[in-house]
Amino acid sequence: MKLQRHLDAVKDDLEQLAALADEQVSEAARRITSALESGLRVRLLDVLSEAATELSWTIEGGRVEVRIAGGDPELVFFEEERAVAPAAEPGEDSGARITLRLPESLKGEVEAAAARDGVSVNSWIVSALARTISTEGTRRGTGPGRRRLTGYGRS
Repeated sequence: MKLQRHLDAVKDDLEQLAALADEQVSEAARRITSALESGLRVRLLDVLSEAATELSWTIEGGRVEVRIAGGDPELVFFEEERAVAPAAEPGEDSGARITLRLPESLKGEVEAAAARDGVSVNSWIVSALARTISTEGTRRGTGPGRRRLTGYGRS
């Protein structure tokens, strides 16, 4: 994606507006326009990064990243391998038990997702938690487009 084309279009729009004023105002507008270019580039990259993050949360089985090549950004999709819950060691307890309270609608969605993946609900939840923890370093922060797990655990 060529950002410079978009930056030039914004610059042209601002210069056209500046041409409507007297020469002193036009010159000041041209200087401001030149100074804004690097800031606009950063803001556009921020927008692309946020879009990639939101897409990553809505697309199953992968994530979208922004890569910068030669100064121009590109959106790249990466498929993620399914996290498989580790098998318990012989003689080891099968794991900790927790009680999880879910809204009925979410429970239905979890059951449907587990059926679609051909695994039990428990295995699906363990895999989803493992994926979330393994990608925690690359997906930090909160806000629109972020998913959070909240609740209480009891052992």
